This record gives sequence, C-alpha cells and structure tokens, in this order.
Amino acid sequence: MPSFPAVRAGALCAALPALLASFAPALLGAQASPAASPSASPASPASKAASRAVAKPAPMTTAAGEWPSYTGDTRGSRYAPLEQINATNFSTLEVAWRFKTDSLGPRPEFKLEGTPLMIGGVLYATGGTSRGVVALDAATGAKLWTHIEQEGARGAAAVRPLSGRGLSYWSDGTTARILYVTPGYRLIALDAKTGARITTFGDSGAVDLKTETDQTILPDLVTGEMGFQGAPVVARNVVIIGAAFREGGAPKSFRNNKGYIRGYDARTGKRLWIFHTIPQAGEPGYDTWLKNSAETTGNTGVWTQLTVDETLGLVYLPVESPTGDYYGGHRPGNNLYGESLVCLDLATGVKKWHFQMVHHPIWDFDLSAAPILADITVGGRALKSVAVPTKQGILYVFDRVSGKPVWPIVEKPVEAGDVPGEWYAPTQPFPTKPAAYARNGVSLDDLIDYTPELKAAGVAVASKFKLGPIFTPPVVSKAGGPVATLANGPTNGGTNWPGGSYDPETHMLYVHASNYSPAVLGLVTPAAGASDMDFVQGLAPQPPGTPRANSLTVQGLPLFKPPYATISAINLDKGEIVWQVPHGETPDAVRTHDALKDMTLPRTGQPGMIGTLVTKTLVIAGDPQVTTSATRARGAMLRAYDKTSGREVGAVVMPAQQSGSPMTYLVNGRQYLVVAVSGGAYSGEYIAYRLPAGAAK
Repeated sequence: MPSFPAVRAGALCAALPALLASFAPALLGAQASPAASPSASPASPASKAASRAVAKPAPMTTAAGEWPSYTGDTRGSRYAPLEQINATNFSTLEVAWRFKTDSLGPRPEFKLEGTPLMIGGVLYATGGTSRGVVALDAATGAKLWTHIEQEGARGAAAVRPLSGRGLSYWSDGTTARILYVTPGYRLIALDAKTGARITTFGDSGAVDLKTETDQTILPDLVTGEMGFQGAPVVARNVVIIGAAFREGGAPKSFRNNKGYIRGYDARTGKRLWIFHTIPQAGEPGYDTWLKNSAETTGNTGVWTQLTVDETLGLVYLPVESPTGDYYGGHRPGNNLYGESLVCLDLATGVKKWHFQMVHHPIWDFDLSAAPILADITVGGRALKSVAVPTKQGILYVFDRVSGKPVWPIVEKPVEAGDVPGEWYAPTQPFPTKPAAYARNGVSLDDLIDYTPELKAAGVAVASKFKLGPIFTPPVVSKAGGPVATLANGPTNGGTNWPGGSYDPETHMLYVHASNYSPAVLGLVTPAAGASDMDFVQGLAPQPPGTPRANSLTVQGLPLFKPPYATISAINLDKGEIVWQVPHGETPDAVRTHDALKDMTLPRTGQPGMIGTLVTKTLVIAGDPQVTTSATRARGAMLRAYDKTSGREVGAVVMPAQQSGSPMTYLVNGRQYLVVAVSGGAYSGEYIAYRLPAGAAK
C-alpha cells in the first residue's frame, strides 16, 4: 500500500488522524488523480488564526532517512547520515525501479536535471518537456499521481523550459503540499496526497510570478522574459522564488526585466516581501549604478538554488550578472547586487548583509551554485559559516550571521581593458583561503601537453587569443587578432548549478569542478536590429583555416590539458584542500585518439556539470559522459569514493550519463540511491538503486 504523507518524521503523533485518513484513497482503489485540474480536490481554507507565515516548524533534515528538500535540507548540504550502502557493497547495487519521463510532455526530454524529494515513503519529482509533477512509491517506483499544467502560449514562450531541477514540500502538521514553478513562471501548489491544485492558494492554486514584481514586465505577461527552472525553497512557511532569464551573451536589449526575489506565504500564496537585486532610488547600493543605470539595466536575478538557515531565519541569495554578461558599458559602476551573496531576513526580506564577489561583472561569473551553510570550528572557535562554490573555482567563506569573511579577502588591482564605452573596476576581491580548487585564468601552462607536437599545436591555436589571469577583460574581436580573450569559468569551468555538498560531522565540503575548455570572450557590434547594446558576445569573421573559436581543439583533443574535471574535498575548519581526484572515465575520443593510442594515460576525468552526494562514509557522483569498455557494458559509471581519502571504492554502470544530482533515502529498512540520467539519444529517466535482497543489514 502506498504511503501518502501529511507530515515529516517527528510530527506523527500530532497528525495521526489526518495520516490515517490519507490512506482512504488507496483502500478504495483511487491511488491518484490522473491529470489534476485546477478545480480538483480543494483544500480546507486556511484560518486567519493559523500560525503566521514566519512560525518556526522543525527544520527540514535527512536525519530520519527522508530527503525533504532539493538539497536534502534547506542548507545546501546534500548529506544523508546513511551507511547501509558502503564501500564493501556499492559495486553490487542493482536497479530497484526506473521511471521514464517521456509521457510528461508532448515529446521526450533529453536534459533531465531534477533531484527528487522523498517524504513518508513517497517520492516527488518533475520531468518531461511540460515540467510535469509525479508522485511515486519510493520502494517500487509505482506511479501514484501525475500533474501537468497546460500553459499554451505562455509555456511555449518560456525562457527556462523543460522539466527544471525540482520542487518543494510544505506541511503544517495536518496538510501537505508540493510547490513548484512552471515553465511559464507560475507558482503551483498541489495536494501532496492527490496532486490536485490547492484552490485556496493564490488564484485557484496558482500565483502568476510575472505579476507583483514592482515593475512592468516587457513586452507582456505572455512573452515577457522571466522564468525559473530551479526548485522553490520553503522555510518557516515562506516560499522563496528566484528569477532567471534567457541564456546567452547577446541580449536583445540592455533594458531587460529585473530579477527581483520574492517571498510568498506557503498557505495562501500571498506575496510577503520583495528584494530589489538592482536597488531603486533611495535604496542602499543605488549609487553603485552610475549615470542612473539602475533605472534601465535588467537581469541580476537568482537562477540557481537559494538556501535558508531555518533556525536563524536568514535567506542566502546567490545573485547572477546584470545585463549583459560580457559588456557593461550601459551600466557603469560596481553594480550592486550583481554577482553578490546577499543575506536577507526570512520574515521581511530586509537585507542583513552582502558581499560582492565580482565588481562590475563582465565575465558571466554568475553565482551559480547554492550557498552551503556549515557550522565549523576555526582557530578553536565555533562559527556559523556560509560557503559559496563558484564558476571561478574559488570557494568564498563567510560568517553567515555577520557577513565577515572567515579568512581575509583582499582587494587586488586587475587589468583594465580597452573596449569602447566600457567601465572597468580597478580592483577585485581575492580570498586568501582556501586555495582555488580549479583552474581560473588561462596561460600557456594550461594547454594540452600529451606530446611536444600537441603542445606546439596548442600554443599555435592560443596565439590568436588574449591570455591572462582571472579577470582578464574581454576584447573587441578582430580578424587579425586577438580573436577573443580565453577565460576559465564562465561557461565550462569551475562549479555550476549542481553545486557542492557538505558533511556536518567532519566539516568537509565536497565540490565538483570542470576544467576542460576555455570560454571565448570576444565582443562585436550587433547586427542591425539584433540588439540595442553597443557590444554583444561574438567573433569577427576569420580567415579560412582559423580554428573554430567556440570549439577550441587540437586535432580533435581538448585545448586544455587534463584533468578535465575533479572532485575536491575541502576542510572548512582549516580552509585547506585535503584531496582532489579526477572524476569520470577518460573520454573515448581521448583514449582512442591516434596520437595517444600507444600511451598509458591516467584517468583524465570528464567534462560536464555534476552534483555530489555525501553519506556516512561515501562521496557519490556519476560520470557526465558515456564511455565504452572491454570489461563492461557501454554506459556511464555511478561512482563512490571514500570520503576521507578520495579513493574510488565502487562503481556501477548506468545506461546514460548523470544529468541531475543524486539523492538517497531509507524505506522499509532499505537504502535507495536515485539519480536522473539523460543525454545524447537517451531520454530522461530516474533510476533507483539498492542492494540485492538480503544484502542490506
């Protein structure tokens, strides 16, 4: 019999009548609502005497074997204290169940990036090209209910389409809801037992997130550029929503919509507060936008995951770049709160503190990963910290109450460029600890070096570009050179949206980073009618035979030398990297290359964006590419590392690469691992692994 949760562990006694009542649909043979409609199964209206939105329910945790929030908890940890699956048995894992997402939309999806939730024996996930929501029996994978919104033109115009990365769960102890954001940028509240809309929430179960934005969304609410593919965060009955925009370095206008961040009441859908990530006149930070450019500039939202300290009542916003990614001539000044970590009061949205990682952003160094809240001990003193992995391959660590850096962050002079009309910040902040865990900047030492001949060829390719350390500015692209600035981080380097994970017992942070291919930062004047910006990302026409600047290779091999990706373990008490290992099999294109086939290559790791999971003893992550082997089926490996040493201790074959971050839970005394796989010709699928029957003890 499926379990339909109304509460998380710890509130069972108080909610026992409601929990027993929730089994009625299963006893009657009505497991689910087929495609829940806005009018189905209304919830009881919330009383005005109910707890205020900022009441303090127990923080979400994985301690009881559940996974109640996108990162397990609201702190960004991706940690579960489970050890049934361990180094001695990981390689014996077998498939418990699998769920294909092809039916959750008009066509299959090949970019399934979701991480499910698991509460009370039920797994909740998004999937498919329509971003459907499903509830599955966590032990068997049997479908309990499905909900799909039909958004018509609004969905077709989505700037952040497909299935997104997840959803959120909320309960007041008697009722439970699933909340998620549609491709058309609406917040939907569903009954966790049936999948029906909660009609007392917002407008019949939906809140239009293109309204109540303290601005007029242009050009209209249907096609206006704004969306969100992340999972909402729910804490103390407040739902916090990010804002995202169309990807790319050539926006149609520097007068884009603004990515303000909002908090909503989880019961009613009422907007509780809004934070202006681009300050309005009279607000702190407005003067960092010279020539009144705060009035015209857009973006500066949060497209990745937010995190919350539920005990302190604080929200942490990892803010992206302003419009546009590589040219800021229309917005002179340091541009707060672009590329800043911002701490807000959960109840009011009032700013507590901020730190800007990049002044006047022109490198697309969006804060791309969820901030990780870590209680650590530094110099013998207990400290509540927040650690932020970045595209720069730099971990920034702060006291999460005061915003003071845990270790000094020093302002250092950086190069000024010569792009007409651009404004350049004279200094940038450089953390003194920890050391960078991934390459940033580009030098000749970073280039391919398998053989002297390949090295020389790599130097010849790089000679057409501008190289330099981190914060080397973009250049106007010229046919005779420089074609562009080569940079690490903006698109293919450091840590992206999967983020890191944290072990609260050992105070170790684990983070994946990619290092394989440079970003190409060239600027051109846009074609007539394409954009009103003075410059957009692009490349000047090049002479015949010039290497393709957006796919820089040497004889088909990556321009950069390996490792192409790593997992690092960082001790947050000391600010030191403890170990670092290449992650992922050597790609087939490298291993079988004619120039290398007679060489014995160490594992290079694989390019891609991968999230990690930490358990009592293991760090778990899947390969981002499929490879072939004479000793196993073609596929990608799901790997386990000893978390103290980085030594690989087990692996199993997946049919496709990991595309969503893994999670784990305990049901009926057995531990499960669930991971989303997709890519290439393989459409999105959630696969659950467990030990063979009898092996779990």
